[in-house]
Amino acid sequence: MANIKSAAKRAQIAERNRLRNKAYRSAVRTLIKNFLNAVSEYGAEPTPEKLAEVHHRMNLAYSKIDKAVKRGVLHRNTGARRKARLARILNKMLQPAA
Repeated sequence: MANIKSAAKRAQIAERNRLRNKAYRSAVRTLIKNFLNAVSEYGAEPTPEKLAEVHHRMNLAYSKIDKAVKRGVLHRNTGARRKARLARILNKMLQPAA
Protein backbone atom coordinates (compact mmCIF):
# COMPACT_ATOMS: atom_id res chain seq x y z
CA MET A 1 0.00 0.00 0.00
CA ALA A 2 1.16 3.54 -0.72
CA ASN A 3 2.62 5.57 2.16
CA ILE A 4 1.91 8.96 0.60
CA LYS A 5 -1.61 10.29 0.55
CA SER A 6 -1.49 11.44 -3.11
CA ALA A 7 -0.07 8.08 -4.24
CA ALA A 8 -2.89 6.26 -2.45
CA LYS A 9 -5.43 8.49 -4.15
CA ARG A 10 -3.82 7.89 -7.58
CA ALA A 11 -4.01 4.13 -6.95
CA GLN A 12 -7.68 4.49 -6.09
CA ILE A 13 -8.36 6.51 -9.26
CA ALA A 14 -6.39 4.05 -11.39
CA GLU A 15 -8.49 1.16 -10.07
CA ARG A 16 -11.73 3.06 -10.74
CA ASN A 17 -10.62 3.82 -14.30
CA ARG A 18 -9.50 0.23 -14.85
CA LEU A 19 -12.95 -1.07 -13.94
CA ARG A 20 -14.65 1.52 -16.15
CA ASN A 21 -12.40 0.65 -19.10
CA LYS A 22 -12.98 -3.06 -18.52
CA ALA A 23 -16.75 -2.53 -18.66
CA TYR A 24 -16.45 -0.61 -21.94
CA ARG A 25 -14.20 -3.23 -23.55
CA SER A 26 -16.56 -5.98 -22.46
CA ALA A 27 -19.57 -4.14 -23.90
CA VAL A 28 -17.75 -3.63 -27.22
CA ARG A 29 -16.88 -7.33 -27.41
CA THR A 30 -20.45 -8.34 -26.59
CA LEU A 31 -21.92 -6.08 -29.28
CA ILE A 32 -19.42 -7.36 -31.86
CA LYS A 33 -20.34 -10.93 -30.94
CA ASN A 34 -24.04 -10.10 -31.31
CA PHE A 35 -23.33 -8.62 -34.75
CA LEU A 36 -21.41 -11.71 -35.84
CA ASN A 37 -24.24 -13.97 -34.66
CA ALA A 38 -26.75 -11.87 -36.61
CA VAL A 39 -24.56 -12.10 -39.73
CA SER A 40 -24.31 -15.88 -39.46
CA GLU A 41 -28.08 -16.15 -39.01
CA TYR A 42 -28.60 -13.97 -42.08
CA GLY A 43 -26.13 -16.12 -44.03
CA ALA A 44 -28.02 -19.27 -43.14
CA GLU A 45 -31.40 -17.87 -44.14
CA PRO A 46 -31.34 -14.46 -45.89
CA THR A 47 -34.51 -12.46 -45.26
CA PRO A 48 -35.07 -8.69 -45.25
CA GLU A 49 -35.92 -8.81 -41.53
CA LYS A 50 -32.64 -10.51 -40.69
CA LEU A 51 -30.73 -8.04 -42.84
CA ALA A 52 -32.37 -5.18 -40.93
CA GLU A 53 -31.33 -6.88 -37.69
CA VAL A 54 -27.74 -7.15 -38.96
CA HIS A 55 -27.67 -3.43 -39.77
CA HIS A 56 -29.17 -2.60 -36.36
CA ARG A 57 -26.55 -4.70 -34.56
CA MET A 58 -23.80 -3.08 -36.64
CA ASN A 59 -25.03 0.40 -35.71
CA LEU A 60 -25.03 -0.53 -32.01
CA ALA A 61 -21.48 -1.89 -32.24
CA TYR A 62 -20.28 1.19 -34.17
CA SER A 63 -21.83 3.49 -31.58
CA LYS A 64 -20.21 1.71 -28.64
CA ILE A 65 -16.82 1.60 -30.39
CA ASP A 66 -17.03 5.34 -31.10
CA LYS A 67 -17.93 6.08 -27.47
CA ALA A 68 -15.05 3.95 -26.23
CA VAL A 69 -12.67 5.87 -28.50
CA LYS A 70 -14.10 9.20 -27.37
CA ARG A 71 -13.57 8.28 -23.71
CA GLY A 72 -10.02 7.04 -24.32
CA VAL A 73 -10.74 3.37 -23.61
CA LEU A 74 -9.71 2.40 -27.16
CA HIS A 75 -7.14 4.09 -29.37
CA ARG A 76 -8.51 5.89 -32.43
CA ASN A 77 -6.85 3.47 -34.85
CA THR A 78 -8.08 0.44 -32.90
CA GLY A 79 -11.64 1.71 -33.13
CA ALA A 80 -11.28 2.34 -36.86
CA ARG A 81 -9.81 -1.12 -37.40
CA ARG A 82 -12.62 -2.86 -35.54
CA LYS A 83 -15.27 -0.93 -37.46
CA ALA A 84 -13.54 -1.72 -40.77
CA ARG A 85 -13.50 -5.42 -39.91
CA LEU A 86 -17.22 -5.38 -39.18
CA ALA A 87 -17.93 -3.60 -42.46
CA ARG A 88 -15.72 -6.05 -44.37
CA ILE A 89 -17.56 -9.02 -42.84
CA LEU A 90 -20.92 -7.55 -43.79
CA ASN A 91 -19.83 -6.65 -47.33
CA LYS A 92 -18.44 -10.13 -47.86
CA MET A 93 -21.77 -11.61 -46.78
CA LEU A 94 -23.76 -9.32 -49.08
CA GLN A 95 -21.62 -10.02 -52.16
CA PRO A 96 -23.28 -12.43 -54.59
CA ALA A 97 -21.35 -15.66 -55.00
CA ALA A 98 -19.46 -15.44 -58.27
